[in-house]
Amino acid sequence: MTRSIKKGPYVNERILGKVQGKKPKDVGVINVWDRACMIHPDMLGFKFGVHNGRKHIEVLVTEDMVGHRLGEFSPTKTFHRHGGKMQKDLDMRKKEAEIAAAKAAKANA
Repeated sequence: MTRSIKKGPYVNERILGKVQGKKPKDVGVINVWDRACMIHPDMLGFKFGVHNGRKHIEVLVTEDMVGHRLGEFSPTKTFHRHGGKMQKDLDMRKKEAEIAAAKAAKANA
């Protein structure tokens, strides 16, 4: 559910204060824990270290990101892979293809 228009966008004042009147190259990475903070046009060009629950992920703010939230660009979950027989077959085929390519390269050299 979106925030009501009469309240306006939620921008953390402390984050905005760290950005106001400064140049992006002078500041470096600004570590942020507030993932719900909306990206304001004043934040363009700055690098934010957005916390994902475990570590800070660097996000460079561009024009396309204005109006989105900082947390959208710092995923909290990591996909490893699906398991099962089908995945094992795919891994085996990939490994065989690599071996065949290495043999072909060795024969040509």
